[in-house]
Amino acid sequence: MNINQRLASLREVMRREHLAAYIFPSTDPHQSEYVADHWKGREWISGFNGSAGTAVVTLTSAALWTDSRYFLAAEEQLKGTEYQLMKLKIEGTPTIAEWLGKEIMQSRHPYEDWSEVAIDGRCSSANAVKELIADLRKQNGITLRTNFDPLKLIWKGRPVIPENPVEIYPMEYAGESCRDKIGRIRQALREKHADGMLMAALDDIAWTLNLRGSDVHCNPVFVSYLLISPKSVTLYINKVKLTPEVLACLKAEDIKVEDYEQVENGLKAYFEYNILLDPDEVNYRLYEVVRNKGKQNSCPQTKIVEEESPVKRMKTVKNEREIAGFRSAMLKDGIAMVKFLRFLDLRIKNLENEPLTEIGVDEMLTALRAEQPLFRGISFDTIAGYGEHGAVVHYEPTPETDIPLKPEGLLLLDSGAQYLDGTTDITRTIALGPLTEEMKKVYTLVLKGHIQIELCKFPSGASGTQIDILARQAMWREGLNYLHGTGHGVGTYLNVHEGPHQFRMEWKPAPLVAGMTITDEPGIYLAGKFGARIENTLLIVPYKETEFGKFLQFESLTLCPIDKTPILVDMLLPEEIGWLNDYHKMVFDTLSPHLSDDEIAWLQEACAPVYF
Repeated sequence: MNINQRLASLREVMRREHLAAYIFPSTDPHQSEYVADHWKGREWISGFNGSAGTAVVTLTSAALWTDSRYFLAAEEQLKGTEYQLMKLKIEGTPTIAEWLGKEIMQSRHPYEDWSEVAIDGRCSSANAVKELIADLRKQNGITLRTNFDPLKLIWKGRPVIPENPVEIYPMEYAGESCRDKIGRIRQALREKHADGMLMAALDDIAWTLNLRGSDVHCNPVFVSYLLISPKSVTLYINKVKLTPEVLACLKAEDIKVEDYEQVENGLKAYFEYNILLDPDEVNYRLYEVVRNKGKQNSCPQTKIVEEESPVKRMKTVKNEREIAGFRSAMLKDGIAMVKFLRFLDLRIKNLENEPLTEIGVDEMLTALRAEQPLFRGISFDTIAGYGEHGAVVHYEPTPETDIPLKPEGLLLLDSGAQYLDGTTDITRTIALGPLTEEMKKVYTLVLKGHIQIELCKFPSGASGTQIDILARQAMWREGLNYLHGTGHGVGTYLNVHEGPHQFRMEWKPAPLVAGMTITDEPGIYLAGKFGARIENTLLIVPYKETEFGKFLQFESLTLCPIDKTPILVDMLLPEEIGWLNDYHKMVFDTLSPHLSDDEIAWLQEACAPVYF
């Protein structure tokens, strides 16, 4: 079925259920950013495949909300469908509730009084649903139903929930035992006046148990829940996924195993007084199971402690083994990147005889990474945008969009890898030949922003929002900006996006502390022209301690030259040139012992100092 046929099937079910609208978020029951195919309902009903977005369908209209990373991609993918693109954070864009209030009132037939909207409460967080209920109530009393999933009826051939095997993550990379992590979690729960917690975030569960999986593309996680009480820990998972080795490991750690679908019964049987449920992580269905326990005579009353999961911040602070793993992964990744950049440099000079496309760039880089020890796959789908495709923030080339490179303009290449000892994320914007002055100016503004973050010194506990301005101040003076965040945490052979800490214009109170990893990736995108972004992964390390407290700084983990060709050197400050030269010296000194003579010669030129 095409998208319009799918909408017709949905509306047939909606009429039968007396629903005025249905809402499709991007998430799964675990509030994952990237989800297994089984839960890609928003993509199936709309055709839009970005990682963030919400589709809403009424009986007569449809709309999709997404953020600035996907504006251009969404416009292209929604062509030929009923969907209207709603651009988040753009003035004049209505909220979902506001849009529904207007659409339902306009489309309501005189003989119909349908004012019920539905969403799958299992695939939306408790906070998201509670906020939506309140917002809809303001729109002429629209109510929300949360116990209905029409995809069960209309999605023929829907992929099953993955059954891929789970594997043990070795202590030599984890650096802390599962038992010790659970002990720390229990201590954190006591400090929050909670007896236990339900852990729903897949990367949190993988980190806690020192296990990894392959249920989600590019993310080494497995579908499950983890219920922790003062005296027991229970993993809810499809048992077919557990090998004898993993079962033995879990038994040795005193972790019980129950079927994935039994988590509701586990919550009903939870006998402690307090349980922590992170309302941004636990889905509304499970939240309601616990909230309603006291209303059932056979169940003891359980009080919900609505707090952020303590695991989120625990796993963002890397231990010595994890930091060593990051350094090792970045070394391997840097070797692969230098081999690729040298290959690209040579290939661009011979495109007439050997054409190269965006997909070819992705394939070559992935192949070079695969040659490195401990490689386990890519950490996200490669963004290889040449020319105007570089202005599409999260552009991923497909056979339909793939274009050949030319010996001119800019290639924006954002990529990363999963190694058993660490996860990488790097962006380089590469000059393929002659550039316009506009390209050079934009590139240099992006570079200035990137370097100013790298140079920053700040008090321990500062928020990334307080630092974000450093990446934007030079471009703001030119009337330029970007609407995505400037940086995010990175997992240890886990999800490439890890929080809650980040660099972002919007207020994010999560403190920055030593041991965290975070990316530095400002960019500028000119629709229909080109884009530029430069990204390193950083480690937060101590700087100095004074009577005003502890101060921190950033250390670049990423090892790869930054293209000097587009730089307008006169736009750089002396401290920015100093940082660039120091960084390139570090890259050359670290990588050159692992390269061939020809590769060393290329790298030496790529890392040569810049002067006024």
